Amino acid sequence: MSDRSKKQVMLERMNEKKKEVKTVRRIVLIIFLAALLLMVIGGAILYSYVAGALKPVDPDAEDTVTVEIPIGSNLDTIALKLEEAGVIKDDRIFKYYAKFNNESDFQAGTYEMSRAMTPDELLQSLKTGKVYREPVFQYTIAEGLNLAQISEVIEKNTDFTADEFMELVTDEAYIKELITKYPNLLSEEILDDQIKFPLEGYLFPATYPVFEEQPTLEMLVEQMIGATDENITPYRDAIAEEERTIHQVLTMASLVEKEARTPEDRKSIASVFENRLEEDMPLQTDPTVAYAHGKHLERTMYSDLEIDDAYNTYQNQGLPPGPISNAGSSSIDAALNPSETDYLYFLADPSGINHFAKTYEQHLKNRDKYLKSGE
Repeated sequence: MSDRSKKQVMLERMNEKKKEVKTVRRIVLIIFLAALLLMVIGGAILYSYVAGALKPVDPDAEDTVTVEIPIGSNLDTIALKLEEAGVIKDDRIFKYYAKFNNESDFQAGTYEMSRAMTPDELLQSLKTGKVYREPVFQYTIAEGLNLAQISEVIEKNTDFTADEFMELVTDEAYIKELITKYPNLLSEEILDDQIKFPLEGYLFPATYPVFEEQPTLEMLVEQMIGATDENITPYRDAIAEEERTIHQVLTMASLVEKEARTPEDRKSIASVFENRLEEDMPLQTDPTVAYAHGKHLERTMYSDLEIDDAYNTYQNQGLPPGPISNAGSSSIDAALNPSETDYLYFLADPSGINHFAKTYEQHLKNRDKYLKSGE
């Protein structure tokens, strides 16, 4: 082949490569522009949807609807209730809008709302607590109380005695009725022979308004159980994914509730318990010993640890048979979302501050440093 022919072939190949490069560039540009166009269109559609969701459902609506916000409801539950009532368009958008604007401190109650209200108006209504009906009276169950202590609250605020309350919440026939009525919350687990009080851990701590002049004791009990059912709802998927039962979660939450001194401690304490369970170590938490004895222990002595009881986590591996108190939402959340730590020990100093340790040696140093009088 002559030199001229070789040059011609090379030129042709170079031209073909240039064409290929141009073609590839055009294809890439077309794909990029198409993707950009889709993003712009998608963004416009999303913006339009969000903007629409933040407008009143019906600006011209004159009728109102009654919306019941249960005791202890979190933002997820409230948003879902509002969407079900038809006063907002999308519970997720409403929830994100409220979080973005740092809205909180919503009040439980029965509200009269309108489809003509804006999200801001709805949020303000929920914060001010302007309810449709005023309660006849109300009572407060503090976080961490057990059934016996709750019975005293009921006796103080109603015409029922503590004994009448305890008789009802330990009545097996009534408990079986509740299991049927609340199948997504209560199960046969609470009827285990080792459990002292089947409904322990299932009466949610909150302030409860009572709208009836003469409520029945059953109404009061189910008001508290219903609140637990409402507050556990956002966690049902997470509980199922971890292959746990609600009973196990409430049991763990009750331990966290009794040990935590501050809100910040809850997730760290939950991590200690989880780590000990994974290491097949007994939980060794003093509140379970007090619960086993059936009384408050000012200080847990070595002799107290010898009690032969299923709730004694010094003598038994794993979780106790059931909750030892009624935990609030923060402790329930900590039980399901503990901090990621290597802690296996903790103790509280006289001021109430908890100190955590990864090893027993470090724990002993903390004891010597913060508890000069010893354990």
